[in-house]
Amino acid sequence: MLSLASQSPWDLWEGFLTTVMRDVRSLRVRQIGRLVAVADAPIPYQLLDVDGGQVRPVTDYFRELTASDYSPHSLRSYGLALLRWLRFLDAVDTPWDKATRTDVTDFVLWMREATKPGRPNRKAGQTNPVTAKRYLSRKYAPATIDHNLAVLREFYDHHLSTGAGPLVNPVPAVRTVDGGRVNAHHNPMETFRWHRRAPLRQRRPQQTPRNIPDRLFNQVFAALRSNRDRALMAFFISTGARASELVGVTNERLNIGQQLIGVIRKGTRALQWLPASTDAFVWLKLYRHELTADAPRGPGAPLWVTLRRPWKPLTYDAARMVFTRANETLGTNWTLHDLRHAAAHRMVDDPKLSLTDIQWVLGHSQITTTQIYTEPRAEDVIERMRAHYDSPPQAVSAPKAPAEGYRPEVLATLLGGAGAWA
Repeated sequence: MLSLASQSPWDLWEGFLTTVMRDVRSLRVRQIGRLVAVADAPIPYQLLDVDGGQVRPVTDYFRELTASDYSPHSLRSYGLALLRWLRFLDAVDTPWDKATRTDVTDFVLWMREATKPGRPNRKAGQTNPVTAKRYLSRKYAPATIDHNLAVLREFYDHHLSTGAGPLVNPVPAVRTVDGGRVNAHHNPMETFRWHRRAPLRQRRPQQTPRNIPDRLFNQVFAALRSNRDRALMAFFISTGARASELVGVTNERLNIGQQLIGVIRKGTRALQWLPASTDAFVWLKLYRHELTADAPRGPGAPLWVTLRRPWKPLTYDAARMVFTRANETLGTNWTLHDLRHAAAHRMVDDPKLSLTDIQWVLGHSQITTTQIYTEPRAEDVIERMRAHYDSPPQAVSAPKAPAEGYRPEVLATLLGGAGAWA
């Protein structure tokens, strides 16, 4: 065996690469562990290992997030990201507290190549011919990878502050030239400056919110099967509220006299009364008239319930399935969030509404978020271009003759085109 002294630096580096670099495409990541919801518990979610026991580092992290007033939806999102990470660490046989930046790099490379678990969809990644929207891909989106990195960064920061985990956070952070945090001393009177992407973060394509044209929305509305579904869609398209906000409305948050409906905002959790259209309240009246006498009608009872006994509150997944059935009938792939985009576009088209009015109704914290709806819509630009192609070309008129007293040779010298002035 050769000694280290007899080996060249290149041989040592090649041996290091052979030892450290992994072929992420050949990894077999087992679907072990699971994230479970716990009813009536201080911590709403638990991450369980292969034996059904709690993953203590994650439970400790969830405990702090819950104490910091994070919503259950955030804990679920964080839990799924951590479950994906721990499954990868199991495949590479690395403990969570021994993870390095190399492991995180391999994790990102694996996510870029891996196929998401779940039932395959033959239309995944294709473009719908009616809506011009792509179906969800079987691959992880760049936003999902970035979100996973953000969760891991915070997870390891938490354990570093408690003296657990690796000595250095394995997930690189966004830093400025002098090593400080980006926008640490941002002036609120100025816009945020662009900065370089942090290491391992993905390049995201800029997407314009998709609008549902009125003609296609009318087709979706006609495909709905009950007055409850029609009332729900009418409130979606007139208020622009998020699906999770509108589905959770209770009876006391309904002001029929002033045609207002109260929603709990997603970020601030504040109650906000939103105006809705007259059509929405007409469909709501028809829906409530169809309910039998034993349906829940108290002040704290849910406004939207199942159509059959036993009466249960309508969940977000159930509302999504209502829209999915309409999509299957029409061969489209609209989502509930597209209704929010469509409502915003309708408001922008009304010259009586200011941008700040629309910002208030949509619940945006920044006016720049509302401004994305002022950008040209693809379908509108296409229609204008079609009209441009169909219009006859305008004839080029000959230049007018100059006033009397100017000699043609002088005009030709000054302006050119001797033939035009002859």
